[in-house]
Amino acid sequence: MIRVSVRRVGTACVLGALLMVGGCRRHRKSTSAENTTDYAGNLQALVATKKLPSLRWPNFSDYQTAVTTFYDDRNYELAWTRDGKPTATALAFIAQFKDAAAKGLNPEDYDASLWAGRVQKLAGKPADAISEFDVAMTVNVMRYISDLRIGRVNPSHFNFDINVQSKKYNLAEFVSDHVVDATEVPKLIAGVEPDSEQYRQTEAALGHYLDLAKQQQDDDAQPLPMVENAVAVGEHYAAAPELLKRLRLEGDAPAEDATSDDKPVPHTFTKDLSEAVKHYQHRHGIEENGKLGPQTVKSLNVPLTERVVQLQDALERWRWLPDQYVNAPLMVNLPEFVLRGYGPDHKLDFKMKVVVGKVVGEHQTPVFAHMMRYLVFRPYWNVPVDIAKKELAPHIAADPGYLEKHNFEVTNGKHQVLTHYTAKQVGQGGVLVREKPGPKNSLGLVKFMFPNQYDIYLHSTPAPYLFDRSRRDFSHGCIRVQKPADLAVWALNGQLDKDKQPWDMDKVQTAFNNETQNNRTVLLKTPIPIVIFYVTAEVEDDGEVHFFDDIYGYDADLQGVLAKGPPYPAKPEPVVPKTQPGDTV
Repeated sequence: MIRVSVRRVGTACVLGALLMVGGCRRHRKSTSAENTTDYAGNLQALVATKKLPSLRWPNFSDYQTAVTTFYDDRNYELAWTRDGKPTATALAFIAQFKDAAAKGLNPEDYDASLWAGRVQKLAGKPADAISEFDVAMTVNVMRYISDLRIGRVNPSHFNFDINVQSKKYNLAEFVSDHVVDATEVPKLIAGVEPDSEQYRQTEAALGHYLDLAKQQQDDDAQPLPMVENAVAVGEHYAAAPELLKRLRLEGDAPAEDATSDDKPVPHTFTKDLSEAVKHYQHRHGIEENGKLGPQTVKSLNVPLTERVVQLQDALERWRWLPDQYVNAPLMVNLPEFVLRGYGPDHKLDFKMKVVVGKVVGEHQTPVFAHMMRYLVFRPYWNVPVDIAKKELAPHIAADPGYLEKHNFEVTNGKHQVLTHYTAKQVGQGGVLVREKPGPKNSLGLVKFMFPNQYDIYLHSTPAPYLFDRSRRDFSHGCIRVQKPADLAVWALNGQLDKDKQPWDMDKVQTAFNNETQNNRTVLLKTPIPIVIFYVTAEVEDDGEVHFFDDIYGYDADLQGVLAKGPPYPAKPEPVVPKTQPGDTV
């Protein structure tokens, strides 16, 4: 019996080999035009290695599964050459790779400088060159499309709660069915990128700043001399001509006209220079006083090559956003200290200042995307036990009436107010401390809730004077809004209260001031997507580009990862919040 089985197996193998030679093939899954399988053995060997020495970044293990499936589905046919010559699609992608910098990507991540040599090696149709060209093109096309679709680095690597997986392509299928025979590659790429006007404006701004950076380097522009004290209108400034040239470069000062060619620029800080400086300050989040102070000079001396990097980082983060959030109605830009609200057509409805988490400690506001689901009018603030222990218990020990004097009350686990308690109970968490609702409450008169693992939300504040600062990182992580009543009216637009009355400004103010309805929750009829975002380069609707300081070092973190080259950390990682529940106000 054993001999018969072996014989049968052997016969089956021989028949299988004969069938393959005779042209019997697996079912082809790809919808692209058929190509030759003459190089199938070479392709299989190359794909199985997970490393291709001829690539700028040889390790393609992060794409190996997709590449294998791609070739399996087409029975290891060639994809990118016909009769020993690159297809029109392959040549179009080579052009895309060379111009990758215009997309905020590194051309060498896609072997931009190596393709000319690979094309030359195809002459004479050597099997090795044709096979390597094909696999190299597949790997780089997948890298390029994935990088434009979901970004290069998974945001969870930076502890950001943004799910890029929801818009991730099945690369093997997408490339095989939609890319290999594409006739309009630029149009295809535009469909891969975020469908966002802000993204497109940022990309356009990047092209402009690439030109400006080159111009600045060609001019060999030198840094402006630092000032000890702010220079005001009418005062001497030796580098006034250089300052004017620098301000003209980005359009903060009017361009030089033909009649001014021979007119020397005085070494004086003029009113016109002051107005140009003020415009520059407006674009860079600096106090708009029109004076040339140390902070302004330092900003002016940032090379435009660094502004290019800021725009590149902004594009990377735009690509992270899932489709439902890329045009979110509410967006907070942390380094700008600004909240924007958009209408259904994503036209700007409002813009207001915000206060965000402190740079020091573990209070930086994280980047994430969630759904705003409800508002709470006249909220309590529940004091975390560690804060009660460190900051309140010692005061209670010295003065048993301290909490009542400072707008706090104590409750048990059933939220029943207690009148008798000890400092020890407060310090050990045996009883709970909460701040009473009202205008003096740390959360103000309303909070806007989008439940998340960071315990971050928007709220009003009893300290509105902080909005007068140009830099506004003062909270423990939560986001304080400048115009809470306006935001409440906007969020509740189209909703009726329990009396069937619309939530207008009068109704919101009544909710603010009604002491008989504390901690009142109002559910949003339709949850609102909100993104807590981080871009240090932002383009206004009119195309004006604004830059901000990398307050949390998130840009530096991103650049540190990108500098190592592929494969980038692309797999989802656990998000571990640094903020402590309750301690984010």
